[in-house]
Amino acid sequence: MHLIQILLPVHDDDGEAFSAHHYERLVHELTERFGGVTSYMRAPAEGRWSQGGETEHDEIVVVEVMITELDRAWWAALRDRLAEDFKQDEIVIRSQSMERL
Repeated sequence: MHLIQILLPVHDDDGEAFSAHHYERLVHELTERFGGVTSYMRAPAEGRWSQGGETEHDEIVVVEVMITELDRAWWAALRDRLAEDFKQDEIVIRSQSMERL
């Protein structure tokens, strides 16, 4: 079993908040495909990274889904679509092996 986490920005490069439609579309799609989803949207997390000697940051929301089979091609296509939808160079989608207790 795998826990998939999708890290999405709250704001675009101009500081404008993304429409709730972007997140709702993803949550609906994951619920339909995998039977459920968890989203952390009310209290955004903060992502920080170093780039070119400077530290940058974003407020992010996290969307999670538990899956049994990992279809890397499907997740790569979703990542590319989300990068376009959210106007990002890259969207982080990560997978962790997990055991349901």
